[in-house]
Amino acid sequence: MHRLRQGKLYPSKSLSWICSFSTLLWFCLPKGQYNSNSLSSVRYMSTSTSAVAIEKQMVPENEVQQVELHTGAEELHGGIILDMSTSTSAVAIEKQMVAENEVQQVELLTGVEDLHGGIILDMNKAMDSEAFASSLRASMSPWKQQGKRAVWIKVPTELVNLVEPAVKEGFRYHHAEPDYLMLVNWISNSTNTLPQNASHRVGIGAFVVNDKREVLVVQEKNGRFKGTGVWKFPTGVVNEGEDIYMAAIREVKEETGIDTEFVEILAFRQSHKSFFTKSDLFFVCMLRPHSFDIQKQDIEIDAAQWMSLEDYAAQPFIQKHSVFSSVAQVCITKLEKDYAGFSPVPTITSSGKTSYLYFNSGDLNQL
Repeated sequence: MHRLRQGKLYPSKSLSWICSFSTLLWFCLPKGQYNSNSLSSVRYMSTSTSAVAIEKQMVPENEVQQVELHTGAEELHGGIILDMSTSTSAVAIEKQMVAENEVQQVELLTGVEDLHGGIILDMNKAMDSEAFASSLRASMSPWKQQGKRAVWIKVPTELVNLVEPAVKEGFRYHHAEPDYLMLVNWISNSTNTLPQNASHRVGIGAFVVNDKREVLVVQEKNGRFKGTGVWKFPTGVVNEGEDIYMAAIREVKEETGIDTEFVEILAFRQSHKSFFTKSDLFFVCMLRPHSFDIQKQDIEIDAAQWMSLEDYAAQPFIQKHSVFSSVAQVCITKLEKDYAGFSPVPTITSSGKTSYLYFNSGDLNQL
């Protein structure tokens, strides 16, 4: 038997008994389960303390908080008896009071309040995964008490070790960019009103027509049109932070080397589940060429040329698919009749940013 008297252990043959003489807590360890690391310390509690906390100090704080609490039987002298005969590992015991005190000692995370009652955490410093989990768990309670609705965590790629503990605490992926992942957790009891990730991709098709009623067309090396022999308008995707009219000018220059001036948007089309299940907005843009010598891009473009608008519209593929034939008809109508599209007009937003409003500026000026 091992006995604890005035801080010392005394060995016995069969069982290990440990007690603290202010308020008593007894351990019954069958022979063979005791080792030097089983209990590295026993803390004495004052007589005014209603319970005794004994912890395994060899385990990091955040792991101690997660160990299973053991239950025991009260003995006649105000103590607790724990029978550890079924244990197969070192003893790990923790009183709830200690867990609460340890939570209070964990460093709380600081974030920025957003405009919708949420908290945004920008994790820009390296942090141990377990320490982060403890801090996040401890921070959630006051945020809920303050009535916060959601918590956002921006995790840069170099701190990817923080993703797993955040997910285990109830966070989910919201969106990802090349340099970070955004996680979110709705913590309010009210209806979840979190916005979904960006739902649309924005693309352009460039209707570049010269004074001879010739349009600039290309054949692509990749994608659905590869090897089909179909001549199509230069197309592309609008980059983040890029205006539609600038994207049209850029794509034409990149694919054909032609310098252009943006005229107006003639039409736009919306489709769904087109790119990684996202919806798609495609704007047909009319541009006026300022140069005519084609210098095609070798990586994406197999061929480029000027073609009469009528020959373009007469292609079997264009005639077969209504979305293409409709666009071709809009382009022909623009050249032959009084068809007005939307021109970009610069405006200033309430936050002071420059933004472009597209509308029929010609007819508006006549009012």
